[in-house]
Amino acid sequence: QVQLVESGGGLVQAGGSLRLSCAASGRTLSGYHMGWFRQAPGKEREFVVCISWSRGYTYYAESVKGRFTISRDNAKNAVHLQMDSLKPEDAALYYCAASSRTTMTRVPDVEYWGQGTQVTVSA
Repeated sequence: QVQLVESGGGLVQAGGSLRLSCAASGRTLSGYHMGWFRQAPGKEREFVVCISWSRGYTYYAESVKGRFTISRDNAKNAVHLQMDSLKPEDAALYYCAASSRTTMTRVPDVEYWGQGTQVTVSA
């Protein structure tokens, strides 16, 4: 079993930055995609970004491309999300996710979820 624990959420003004982190425990995530989804109140959970294990291939949602950067530390079983130029519409509960499937861009692709960390962006 895998446990994912997020940290780094908080309140920031529009245009500001936050860095989220996710630490995995329970087993090594060799071969797993890791990434982030988010869910705003009244909306469905949506894909944000993912990164592959071996070659670090990344895939971003169009809404965050150029503003968010994902990175991972395989030795520490961790993934980070640098969020710059934040907008009010980025406010949501951000979930760390992991999957051994070939892709991880849809909610059904995810095998493990964290509890979420709140990101609030004031206008």
